[in-house]
Amino acid sequence: MPTATKTVLVLCTGNACRSQMAEVILNHDLVGQVHALSAGTRPQPKVADGAIAALADAGLPTEGLHPKDIDAVLDAPIDLVVTVCDKANESCPLFPRPAPRIHLPFHDPHGESLDSFIEVRDAIRARLVPAVIEALGLNSTESE
Repeated sequence: MPTATKTVLVLCTGNACRSQMAEVILNHDLVGQVHALSAGTRPQPKVADGAIAALADAGLPTEGLHPKDIDAVLDAPIDLVVTVCDKANESCPLFPRPAPRIHLPFHDPHGESLDSFIEVRDAIRARLVPAVIEALGLNSTESE
């Protein structure tokens, strides 16, 4: 029997790279099980070009991606908070409703080649997707 969709908030400092890629990957790979959002503690003006290119390279959607401030999602019903950088982990706010948290840091590829962004994208898919499945008790073979 399918379970209700779980909301996962992915936090980073700038919400311009790692958290954006994580949001897209989680929404794609765990469609029907997870609704991922991303936000930053100090959002940048735009999503990094390398992050957009790395997602597009994998055939993942990039339309409408933009950095969001944590305040924009504080009232959302969050089932899991994932921090993907140390600074966001240290400054992660308290949410109105308690939510479990996991910290899974990834390298920041800003200013590096597209290959670095692709490596981070692949690391997010390899490490974060299984961590979210485990943290939320999801069925990794469920396709609903």
